[in-house]
Amino acid sequence: MPFGNPVAERQGYIALRQFARHHRRTMILDLFKLDGRVAVVTGGRRGLGQSMAWGLAEAGADIVCISKHGQADEARRLVESAGRRFFDIQCDLSEPEQRRGLIDKAIELAGHIDILVNNAGDGVRQRPEIFPEEAWRRQLELHVTAMFDLSQQVFPHMLRKGRGKIINIGSIMSFEAGLNIPAYAAAKHAIAGLTKSLAVSWSAQGINVNCIAPGYFETDMASPLRTDPVRAPQILDRIPCGRWGRPDELAGLAVYLASDASNYMHGSVVVIDGGWLAR
Repeated sequence: MPFGNPVAERQGYIALRQFARHHRRTMILDLFKLDGRVAVVTGGRRGLGQSMAWGLAEAGADIVCISKHGQADEARRLVESAGRRFFDIQCDLSEPEQRRGLIDKAIELAGHIDILVNNAGDGVRQRPEIFPEEAWRRQLELHVTAMFDLSQQVFPHMLRKGRGKIINIGSIMSFEAGLNIPAYAAAKHAIAGLTKSLAVSWSAQGINVNCIAPGYFETDMASPLRTDPVRAPQILDRIPCGRWGRPDELAGLAVYLASDASNYMHGSVVVIDGGWLAR
């Protein structure tokens, strides 16, 4: 840079800043890349799970989809259209025997595991005083025990590599009660607590455990609420941004938590709810 020439000095300074900005941007974006990694997504056949599987694939990850009914054709199409490998495992996660050796099976198919997304779940709506005990047990088994089981199964594989990402899917019901969903609310509160507990124990081993807490999203599971003539307008009126979330709007957050961009994030419960809890 020629010194003593103010114009040239100014031009050189601008060029250096532009160069620094460009390379800083490239480095930041590189942190979000998942090339060469494998993500296991439970409940990845449809809804939020499918959208997260798609987002992770777009960022470079191969996907192992675990679902109760299998036949995840649409999820396969989305993942393979991103140029990534897709593996499909059928398993009812509420059945302990079916979960046995599940992570080892996923590794046999994909070669290794870098990311575990504990997303599978469902809901039963009934007044607490008549809530069926069997439904209660199944909800806790599916949402909480299965999540803990798969996290335990994947831990030694991540420990050997010295890194791994576990993403648990909670809910805004991790913070509040909802209406006539006692088992679901209890399970989602437990997921938030278990996320923090695992993070405290495993963060020093390079394993990040975090939780996403979605609000109301346009999924098949939410169809009864979206079509309810009483509850639907009540819910919509409570959401500050004025609409339900689209499943694809969860993908970016999943990629962030699965990527190196979130390496210092441990035990967080990240809310994405259109402002619901802020109101």
